Amino acid sequence: MRVVGIVAMRMGSHRLPGKSLIDIAGQPLLAHLLNRLKTCSSLAEVVVATTSLDEDKPIIDYARSFGVGAFRGSSHDVLERITQAAKAYKADTCVVVYGDGPLIDPEIVDFAVDSFQANSELDFLGNDLKSTFPSGMEVEVVRFEALLRSHELCSDSASREHGTLFLRQHPELFNVENFEAQGSWRRPDLFFEVDEEDDLPVVEAIAAFLKEKNSYALDEIVRFADENNLSRLNSAVNRRYQQFRESK
Repeated sequence: MRVVGIVAMRMGSHRLPGKSLIDIAGQPLLAHLLNRLKTCSSLAEVVVATTSLDEDKPIIDYARSFGVGAFRGSSHDVLERITQAAKAYKADTCVVVYGDGPLIDPEIVDFAVDSFQANSELDFLGNDLKSTFPSGMEVEVVRFEALLRSHELCSDSASREHGTLFLRQHPELFNVENFEAQGSWRRPDLFFEVDEEDDLPVVEAIAAFLKEKNSYALDEIVRFADENNLSRLNSAVNRRYQQFRESK
């Protein structure tokens, strides 16, 4: 089974334009994310899937300079883009990671892939059907055949804009399962993604701390966030993903 990590991202964010390459503790956001994913033992390759718009060429250039795969596709049809990226890079299993989560813990990614491979009946395994992890730690493992089928069946443009949403919302068609955070990982009250300006000081502080500590564990991120009361900085940000999830 060839497992390929796919990061869908673009420069044209409505709430924070250009965030894909925005500087965070001396490196672009994308660099932080790719550095984490490159340590995942479960991924044969990592691919950045962006759009064919001119404004997204810097993303392609940066991904290639980083030594990872790069794919250009539809600007609004994210389902089309990630499906074609998976096909181009010959993925049997796709690991979809969100481009606004530069602090994702590789251990969570590897845990998700291992759990998925242990159950041959699954089409989808993710931790974003219900919010139990801190935001920014989302990962989805999808069988390529299931991703391709959802691409063929989904005719709603709004759903297609959200990538795997159609697949996630149709358990009658696909074998879909959520895995929940346990112990110190179970902190849905913390937000480590970059949606808006208010998220930047949080991620910046953590990234600077990790640079000093050389640590990538979620446990340590949570401890640092609590000790410095970072949640006060971005707890009021509206998270659009919440409309598609169960609460904690």
